[in-house]
Amino acid sequence: MTTEPSAYHRRVAEEKRNAILKAATRLFLDSGYAGASLAKIADAAGVSKATLFKQFPTKAALFDAIVTASWETGEDTGERPPVGDLDAGLATIGRRYVALLTRPGMADLFRIVIAELPRFPELGETQFNRGKMPYFESVRGYLETERDAGTITLDDPDLAATQFLGMISNYVFWPRMLLQDWAPDEAAMDRVVDEAVLVMRARYAR
Repeated sequence: MTTEPSAYHRRVAEEKRNAILKAATRLFLDSGYAGASLAKIADAAGVSKATLFKQFPTKAALFDAIVTASWETGEDTGERPPVGDLDAGLATIGRRYVALLTRPGMADLFRIVIAELPRFPELGETQFNRGKMPYFESVRGYLETERDAGTITLDDPDLAATQFLGMISNYVFWPRMLLQDWAPDEAAMDRVVDEAVLVMRARYAR
């Protein structure tokens, strides 16, 4: 007969998991994916190797968890906007995307993937399949519901989602990968979202 862990033990396990994810992200960035061993990560997180292996039996599983956690929007912010008001819906999605891309550590995560891609191509696949694609699919799904409701004319949902997200990330995120002092203020990022919404309305609204 098995018993469920108590609330205390669940809280302790979650705290240790978060400590492991934080330590692993920092070590991956400082030492590279290859140079950050699970033993070093356990030491940096202040947990035993047995505790780390219980939660993450391989380095790949640990990196997968980091990517998934980094792209999660949370239940309170990740719900699809109501259908029928394209401007409001796209503005909501656009601002969520800005908040996601400017999270602490998001640029660092991309740098890890890019730096290690020649030796570990699976890192790129993880970032794409576990991170970017689920978010992309949620945006595409929203556009499809607007199309089905008759508010927009849409032949290629994939292209439309790429256009919208690309207009935002090209200003908010990608310069950060090369320019250390790139930090546009909130007003500038809001304007980018608003302009992207206007372009989408001009192109797709009925």
